[in-house]
Amino acid sequence: MRSVEHRFAASRRESKPQLAPGQSELEVTGPVPASQSYCAGRGVYLFFRELKKNSRPEIPRKTIYRLSVYLRCLAPLKEKNIRTVSSEALAKVAGVKPTQLRKDLAYFGTFGTRGLGYDVTELSRKIADELGTSRFQPVILIGVGNLGLALLSYRGFEKEGFEIVAAFDIDPARPRDKKISLPIFAMDELAAFIRQHGVRMAILTVPAEVAQEVANSLIQCGVVGILNFSPIVLSVPEEVMVNNVNLAIELENLSYFIQD
Repeated sequence: MRSVEHRFAASRRESKPQLAPGQSELEVTGPVPASQSYCAGRGVYLFFRELKKNSRPEIPRKTIYRLSVYLRCLAPLKEKNIRTVSSEALAKVAGVKPTQLRKDLAYFGTFGTRGLGYDVTELSRKIADELGTSRFQPVILIGVGNLGLALLSYRGFEKEGFEIVAAFDIDPARPRDKKISLPIFAMDELAAFIRQHGVRMAILTVPAEVAQEVANSLIQCGVVGILNFSPIVLSVPEEVMVNNVNLAIELENLSYFIQD
């Protein structure tokens, strides 16, 4: 199988027009239609995303989860103006062994000072940069039923670096039990909104029977991260990441551990 770089270069060679002396490509091809430009832009994004992935070590998914935990443990230390924290103290609050914490943080390279520990502000910044939460990430929500409405009403996302900028529903005008300030758009406005606002993440709270269809539409529009609350396993391309939240499975898990 050819690498991403080879496929990208090949597509460029195949599509390159024959130019007369002194003539530019734009004069030969004319303006690129908006839809083609968007698709090309997504292809270039995926190309550089692959290069970025290959330029740093692959961090296991469980480690990514623990990094999120460490970041939340560091937040109250920053608020109290505590400048350094030892691996033992941070590991205890996070509920892991110090050796595990040091192994996880080793993905950043040599970090921390022997005898002093980790600089709280610097460690927070490094983890936030790695998780992509050092700046606001625009997120959309699909499916404004009871669960979707509850998530839209939750204000804690903004503190974590995420902002739900809009919601979409098959029936956006129907009366709902709770007033929300965010706009609810019809599904036929989805593609244009994603392109206009550069949205790459979505929350899916639709019935199982339509979840795959909606996920396909999101992926076609350029979404590469889906938080899926629908009780179905989605089939997605390799470059798309899906995190599933199934409350029934979580309750089953608890049920097992509380049995006599």
